[in-house]
Amino acid sequence: MEHLLSSWPEVAEELRDARHVLLLIDYDGTLTPIVERPELAELSETAKRLLEELAHQSRFIVGIISGRALADLKDKVGISGIIYAGNHGLEIEGPGICFTNPVAEELSPVLQAMSDELSQAVSTIKGVFVENKGLTLSVHYRLAEEGRAEDVERIVRQVIGSTEAAERVKITYGKKVYEVRPDVVWDKGKALELLITRYSKEGRRSELLPVYFGDDLTDEDGFRVIKDYRSGISVFVGDESQQSSARYFLKSPAEVTTFLEMLLEQD
Repeated sequence: MEHLLSSWPEVAEELRDARHVLLLIDYDGTLTPIVERPELAELSETAKRLLEELAHQSRFIVGIISGRALADLKDKVGISGIIYAGNHGLEIEGPGICFTNPVAEELSPVLQAMSDELSQAVSTIKGVFVENKGLTLSVHYRLAEEGRAEDVERIVRQVIGSTEAAERVKITYGKKVYEVRPDVVWDKGKALELLITRYSKEGRRSELLPVYFGDDLTDEDGFRVIKDYRSGISVFVGDESQQSSARYFLKSPAEVTTFLEMLLEQD
């Protein structure tokens, strides 16, 4: 991976040549630093202002894509007129689009029951808690004692495996979190493909440049879509030594904000 800011001249040229730019950015760990609890992750006023200014320009289509629930994501970002893709793209709202994966919607009551059981089961480990996001569940263990990840995973698999709906969900991994999600062929990459199709002007994909920022394993699906696309910019946020399908990297959310400033000045 190349450092995005160090590669700015070539990136700027690619952005200038694009008639429309679909700018999609993850929230936690990308726009905001990773924090101990999800509710503590606050978008800086600077980043919010830059996103708003970009969204007001007709050439840019701005969106936030996240593992957070859609309502939570909209509340955290608070910018009108942009795309919000919550629960890893299982639910999407934006100009001209309103999508909820039907299988995930059907399983929502089942996940509620699973959430109650999981919350009780993990209560034996200090610092672990379950976040019910409606269409998915997150079991956070960032605050747990070191070395308890395997214990948390064992409990999650035992609880989920004992339910009647076990075969209808899957367990995935993130940064200090286990996700329980509907077992559907859908992820951030599929959501990105949907948005590319929706916002390609009159079906002319060559006029739309997708730009995708993310920091976690769940973002790799989006990076791979960009890689297979005719053109596009994918950016991993984090340690450059980590293996990723992204084309570029940035070291931190602060550098993401710097990029947004450069993008706005360039346009």
